[in-house]
Amino acid sequence: MELKHGDLKTMNDCVVIQSIGRSITTAVDGINALATRFMADHVLSRSLVDAVELIARRNGRVVLSGVGKSGHIGRKIAATMASTGTSAYFVHPTEASHGDLGMITSEDLLILLSWSGETVELGNMLTYAKRFNVPVVSVTSNSDSLLARNSTVTITLPKVQEACPHGLAPTTSAMLQMVVGDALAIALLERRGFSAQDFKTFHPGGKLGSQLLLVHELAHHGEAIPLLPLGSPMGDAVIQMSSKGFGVVGITDETGKLVGVITDGDLRRHMSRDLLLETVDVVMSHKPRVIKGSVLASAAMESMQAQKVTVLFLIDDLGLPSGILHIHDLLRAGVA
Repeated sequence: MELKHGDLKTMNDCVVIQSIGRSITTAVDGINALATRFMADHVLSRSLVDAVELIARRNGRVVLSGVGKSGHIGRKIAATMASTGTSAYFVHPTEASHGDLGMITSEDLLILLSWSGETVELGNMLTYAKRFNVPVVSVTSNSDSLLARNSTVTITLPKVQEACPHGLAPTTSAMLQMVVGDALAIALLERRGFSAQDFKTFHPGGKLGSQLLLVHELAHHGEAIPLLPLGSPMGDAVIQMSSKGFGVVGITDETGKLVGVITDGDLRRHMSRDLLLETVDVVMSHKPRVIKGSVLASAAMESMQAQKVTVLFLIDDLGLPSGILHIHDLLRAGVA
C-alpha cells in the first residue's frame, strides 16, 4: 500500500512519541530505584548522612569536580549549594592539574563525580587530597572503584538503565547524580536553618528576587495611608478614598487600631440620598483585610488572590496600621 505524506508524518510522530515516552519512563524508573535503595539500603542512607555532617563541619568551601556530563552536573550542584548557604565552586580536573589545585586548601572538601569511578583525570585531585588531608566525598555507581577506595565518604548510586538506546549517553545516570547533589544541598540548607530572608541575600535579582521581597518593602507608608477615626462623616471618607488613590479607607478606634474598612463595594451597598450624612461607623466593614509587613510579597499575592481583594492594610503587633499594599505594587515589582 502506498503511504501518503500525511500518513508518513503520523507514523513519524508515533515513533517520536514512543521514544520520548521510553525516556521519561526510564527516568522515572531510575528515580524509583534510587528512592528504593535509599529506603532499604542502610549503606546508602548512612553515606548521605555522613556526607552532610562532614560538609557541615568543614570551615572551608566545597569543591566539586567531574569530567563530561558529570562535570556539568558538578557545576549545577555547586551553583545550588552556593545559592543555599553552602560556599561551593566547581574546578575542572584538567585545569586543577595545571595550577588550579592551588585554589583548594586543607579547610576545604572535595565532591568528585564519576559514574564509573575510574575517571583518569580525577587522579591528581585524589593525590592532592590525600597529601593535604582534604576529605573526599565521591558520587559513583562503583563501590570498588579507584575513586570509591580513596574517598572519605562514598555515595554509591544504583546502576540504572540509560535512556539512550545504546546505553552510552549519560542520561538517567546524570539525573541521579543531580538528584543526590540537590538532596545534599537541601539537607545542608535545613541543617543550617537557612531562611527565606537568607535566600533573598543570594537572589536579589530577577523573578525569584521579586518574590522574596517583603511586604513592607513594597507598601505605602505615612501620609499615603488612607485613614479616618471612628465617627468621621462619610463625606470625608469619600474624599480620602479618592485622593489617596486606593479606593478604600481604613477606620481606626481611639487607640489607633484598625477596626474597619470602607471599600467601593461598601459604598454601593449603602448607596442612598443620605449616605454622605452618615458616619463611617454605619458603612464600614468590621473585618478589614490585613497582613504583617514581614510577610513575603509572594505570600501577599496569594492572600489577595484567595480573598479576591486588591488592597491589604499592613498592621503591626499592636494592630496599628503601618502601611497599605495594592496589587499593582506587587505586579510592578514582578510578583505574580
